[in-house]
Amino acid sequence: MYIIAVAWLYVVILMAVLQPTWVAVVGTLFGYGIVPLALFVWIVGTPQRRRTRAARKGAAPSSTPAGDQTNAPNHQHTERDQ
Repeated sequence: MYIIAVAWLYVVILMAVLQPTWVAVVGTLFGYGIVPLALFVWIVGTPQRRRTRAARKGAAPSSTPAGDQTNAPNHQHTERDQ
């Protein structure tokens, strides 16, 4: 993810350098660089934020729905060996 962000900032900085006025430079940096890149990083980072939040709560993140636990072990009828 970060390689994409760095490459995009490189392209935007080159675009901004070629602008004729400072207003155009600032507009290019924010319009093509900072704002879209912040949105991209936020969207792409969402799964990691969810995993981190689940880890802080102590719950393991699961990829299966809560009601579908076909591979979960069933310990209802287990007894201790003697």
